Amino acid sequence: MATTINMPHFMASYRLVYRDKASILRHRWASIYVPALLLIAIVVAVWEAQYSPVAVVTLVAIGSAYLAWHYTGQVWGMMASYAWLEGASFDRSERRLIRTGLRILLAWHVTWFLVTQLRDANPVRPLYLLISAGTVVAFVLGAIGLIRFRWRTGVRPPTRALVAWLALFVWYAAMARDPRAIFWVQIAHALQYLAFPVRVELNRTAEHEPRRGPIAVHMAAYGILLLAASWLAAQVIPGHAMDGVAKVFGEEPAKATPILILIFINIHHYFTDGVIWKISNPAVRKELFAHVTRPAT
Repeated sequence: MATTINMPHFMASYRLVYRDKASILRHRWASIYVPALLLIAIVVAVWEAQYSPVAVVTLVAIGSAYLAWHYTGQVWGMMASYAWLEGASFDRSERRLIRTGLRILLAWHVTWFLVTQLRDANPVRPLYLLISAGTVVAFVLGAIGLIRFRWRTGVRPPTRALVAWLALFVWYAAMARDPRAIFWVQIAHALQYLAFPVRVELNRTAEHEPRRGPIAVHMAAYGILLLAASWLAAQVIPGHAMDGVAKVFGEEPAKATPILILIFINIHHYFTDGVIWKISNPAVRKELFAHVTRPAT
C-alpha cells in the first residue's frame, strides 16, 4: 500500500518540479540546492553510522517535525482551494482563526513524536498533555472561523474543505490512541494530495491535447509512470543501496541506508510542497484552476 499509494504522491511532486528546464530553474532551491544539501547530510550520516547513530536519528527527527508542518499546511491549502472553487474565500480573521488552530495541531504532532520516540519521554510528557488539551481550543477556533465564514457569505463552507479540516483531528486522535495509526494517516494524506498534482497534469495536458482520447492516454501513461517510479524508489533502490553500503562500510550503515533514502525523499517533498503550492502565486492558480471558467482573483 505504501508503494502503490503513498510513494506516488512523492513522485507526483517530483514531476511538478522536474517537468522541464524552466520549472527547474524557477524552483532552484527545491530542484537543486536542497537535494544537494540533503545528499551531503545523508552521506555523512551513512559514514557516521559506523560509529554512532546520532546523525541518522537527527535526520529522522527533522523529517518527523517537518511532517507536522506538511500535514497542517496541506489542510489549509485544501480549504482555501476548495473555498475558491465554490466561489468564495476566507477573510483575514477567518484565516487567522483556522490557521491558529492548525498551528496548535502542529505543536501537538511535534510533541507526540517526542513522547513516542524518546527513550525517556517524562520531561516532555507534561507539555504533550497540555497541548493535547489545547487541541480542543484548536477545534473551537477553527469552528468559529468556519461559522464566521457562514455568516459573512451566507453559504456554508464547502464540504471538501470541512472534510480536510475534520480529517486532521481524526488522524491525530487515532495517532494519540495508537502510534501505529501513522501508517494509515500517511495513506489518507497521500490520497488527499494526489488530487492536486493530477489536476495540474490534466489541465496542462488539456491545454495541449484538447481531444478526449489523447488526454485519457496521457493520463493513463502518467499513472503507470508514477507507479513504476514509486516501485523503484520504494522497493529496488533501497535494497541495492543497502547491498552496496554493506560492502563498503559494513552492516550498521547498510541498515541505516534504506531509512535515509526514504528520509531524503520525505524531507525533499515537504520542502518542495511548500514551494510549488503557494495559491497566492498567479502561476500556481493558473495551472491548478485552468479547468474553471471564471478567472482566478
